[in-house]
Amino acid sequence: MSNIIPHTYEITAKKRALQKKQKPLVVWFSGLSGSGKSTLANLLEKKLFAEGYHTYVLDGDNIRLGLNKDLGFDQNSRNENIRRIAEVCKLFLDSGLIVIAAFITPKEIDRRIIESVLGDQYIEVFVDTALEVCEKRDVKGLYKKARSGEIANFTGVSCVFENPVNPDLRIKTDLEEAEESIGRIFKYIHNRINEN
Repeated sequence: MSNIIPHTYEITAKKRALQKKQKPLVVWFSGLSGSGKSTLANLLEKKLFAEGYHTYVLDGDNIRLGLNKDLGFDQNSRNENIRRIAEVCKLFLDSGLIVIAAFITPKEIDRRIIESVLGDQYIEVFVDTALEVCEKRDVKGLYKKARSGEIANFTGVSCVFENPVNPDLRIKTDLEEAEESIGRIFKYIHNRINEN
């Protein structure tokens, strides 16, 4: 690794952001399976896109089908999954995009690693939905399989989800409509984009 030297290009991250007339950010949704992360990510992208922002959504299932299909669900694989995603987000930031990431991200240590990779361009959104509600919403049948022992290391059943210590936003999809949540998230992002 010591022989690898990063190449510097003339078109910088700042120039890319100026071209897009936006401040690159990562909006990272964390929460249990079925909490509403992907739904919120989709709605947020639609809202940002309609407002003229350049965006991209990274979702847990899609990443696991491609980039991270070689990883399992043991703790080391989960840590590597999140580390890789953070690095991909960093590349997207360099391109000037607003990235919307939707991943369970159950461990506080992983969220701090994400923050160390992305710095002040990281917005942490905790989708805080009661486990019982997530299980009722479970269209994939994952909780049922986890409870019957068909799926090991399932967050919320056989693995603990550590609530974020200090997220930028806490969204309770079991207590508010998605449009209300998106309004709060968009306002927060808009304020961050317009900071000096």
